[in-house]
Amino acid sequence: MEKIAIFPGSFDPFTKGHESLLRRGLTLFDRIIIGVGINESKRMEQSTEQRINALRKLFAGDDRIQVEGYSDLTVDFAARHQAKFILRGIRSFKDYEYELNIADLNRRLSGVDTIILFTEPEWAFISSTIVKELMHFGKDITPYIPEGLEYE
Repeated sequence: MEKIAIFPGSFDPFTKGHESLLRRGLTLFDRIIIGVGINESKRMEQSTEQRINALRKLFAGDDRIQVEGYSDLTVDFAARHQAKFILRGIRSFKDYEYELNIADLNRRLSGVDTIILFTEPEWAFISSTIVKELMHFGKDITPYIPEGLEYE
């Protein structure tokens, strides 16, 4: 039986921390579906289509990675893809508290388990929010995003 996980987030932008979690997740799962969340209430630097296309291009050579957008509950997205797991990363205790509550709710709603990986120390200071702020002010973000990630 194929072990499928979803890796949900806004990924605005997708960082080296995200890439590290995804690559490590591939040692646990047969396939991971990156779920690019569509959240109209968030200010995004890149459109949903730009984020999805950039990630599809970045991971085009790996058939274990799929990229899809979604605007409903994460557990419903997981169910559509027969995923029994949600992959998440945490950088700090604050992240842990938030992820624990969401993981408990998701398990109660659907039975989907959340697998949490700790962010590697060299990427723990990076967040999409910080990188987005750097982008907004025209700073070089290449040290913080995967090599080959390009937005149209």
